[in-house]
Amino acid sequence: MKSSGEVMDIIAAYREVGTYRGAAQMCGTTHKTVKRIIEKALAGDKAPGRKRRDRNYDAVADLVAKKVENTSGKISAKRLLPLAKAAGYTGSARNFRRLVAAQKKAWRQGHHRGRRPAVWAPGEMLVIDWGNAGGGLHVFCAVLAWSRYRFVRFADNERAATTLALPAECFEELGGVPKAVLADRMGCLKGGVVANKVIPTADYVRFASHYRFRPDWCEAADPESKGIVENLVGYAKRDLVVPQAPFNDLMAANVAARQWCAEVNTVVHSEICAIPLERLAAEREVMGALPSLRPQIGTPAVTRKVDKLSCVRFGSARYSVPTRWIGATVSVVESGGRLLIADMATGEVVADHAPIAPGQASVLDEHYGGPRPAPRRAARARTETEKAFLALGPIAETFLAGSAASGNTRLAADLVEMAALRAAHGDEQLRTALERAVAFRRRRAEDVRSILAAGAGTAQVRPPGTALVLKLPQVPTRPLSDYTLDKLEAIEGAW
Repeated sequence: MKSSGEVMDIIAAYREVGTYRGAAQMCGTTHKTVKRIIEKALAGDKAPGRKRRDRNYDAVADLVAKKVENTSGKISAKRLLPLAKAAGYTGSARNFRRLVAAQKKAWRQGHHRGRRPAVWAPGEMLVIDWGNAGGGLHVFCAVLAWSRYRFVRFADNERAATTLALPAECFEELGGVPKAVLADRMGCLKGGVVANKVIPTADYVRFASHYRFRPDWCEAADPESKGIVENLVGYAKRDLVVPQAPFNDLMAANVAARQWCAEVNTVVHSEICAIPLERLAAEREVMGALPSLRPQIGTPAVTRKVDKLSCVRFGSARYSVPTRWIGATVSVVESGGRLLIADMATGEVVADHAPIAPGQASVLDEHYGGPRPAPRRAARARTETEKAFLALGPIAETFLAGSAASGNTRLAADLVEMAALRAAHGDEQLRTALERAVAFRRRRAEDVRSILAAGAGTAQVRPPGTALVLKLPQVPTRPLSDYTLDKLEAIEGAW
């Protein structure tokens, strides 16, 4: 850094010679230093503003900003790069990613989600969630929002009966019932969604009514709305599952879970700076009382609805029932090594099967009115010529299928010729000719033309043993009274 005396010498030298390089040689410095000092002096002893350099992506900056705005900051630089190149961008992909990152950052600054720290009240909320513990085990986590009391258990499935049984066990451990239970949109508890409003299943409604709490649901695909239990799931996996897995069985896993909960609930929580177990004692006073009886969780009997294939699923296998029960609900029981499917109203056994392995199907032909028919693929007309030919009836479809199976590559042209024969001979004669062609395995249009040319005088082959039916001409008939002698004489006299 130059002293004030040196700066003054440089300014004086520049005024004397009038060039940067000349002043630099006189003062023993570089022409760049002279230029910087002179420009600073001319600007009022202030450093001149830095001139922004042009970027190779300036031409597509507006395009990127518009795409980021339209996609709410979700689009990636990889997807935007082809559009930018088509718009004239010639720079590198790395430099383009800088532009997209800057545009996304600017968009997020003006579109904050409005998240804020949650403020919980005692006895207000219990948050529940499932996690995958690996090895066929699932971990159920629940946390009482105000006291941060944590409840963790393992299960081998996430069905509705299991999901409802674990909150019931949690309520008994807490010694009370909170006002609301917050869950994500679990398929076992969700009956449907209308206008973003979740409809709980009937079992969940009965469960909530029994314990007198309000079911609450988080937003779809929004883990932040229940981050308190998401953190617990991750903490349980890191601190419980990873150090002690694999567990020998489900009972051993739940014993380890109880020991882990007893440990973490008796130490100071980093967020609330208090011990959850001590807070629970104060929170229990404002929670609802437990009901006197524990509810029946799960259906007492196994019921199934008969599907469109006239089958019910049990144990990952299919079992057939008579077709008249399609759409009905039946009960499925195992008795004496047999699987019995009965009518729920009368108790009548409608199907009896031997148990089979998962993935297999037990199908009885009598449930479908006979053995399985051979597969039949009906003809589907696409052109006007095909539609006109198939309009002749089943015999036309039979002739078409036989001609196609014989390898007739000119079948489309034959149908055009059939249309001409139909116009010349009529529908009835053409049907008769097609029947004869099918009987004698004649597959071409020229064969049908030959049959029509032969006329009705050709011999009609009949299978042996069947009655021979001839088509005789129709003549008028007269009664026997017309042949009396007086009438015959009158006729002869007229002649």
